[in-house]
Amino acid sequence: METLTYSPPVKRSILIAGHSTSISLEPLFWRALEIAARDSGRPVNALVAEIDEARMQSPNPPNLTSALRQWLFGRALGG
Repeated sequence: METLTYSPPVKRSILIAGHSTSISLEPLFWRALEIAARDSGRPVNALVAEIDEARMQSPNPPNLTSALRQWLFGRALGG
């Protein structure tokens, strides 16, 4: 098993529907997001846009960073 390195969030700019937004995620989550995008054959921006659109359909949408973490954790659990 890989040793976990605890790190603070890293801010990156993502382009969603032509608009730039900043997202702060820990490096572990950035890595998981990049792997998920690669596995789906899409750029990270496209995957983030899809997750953003899905979160907005929720009756009480979380912020985008929270939605990304939840989506990634759900993916890790096999859902």
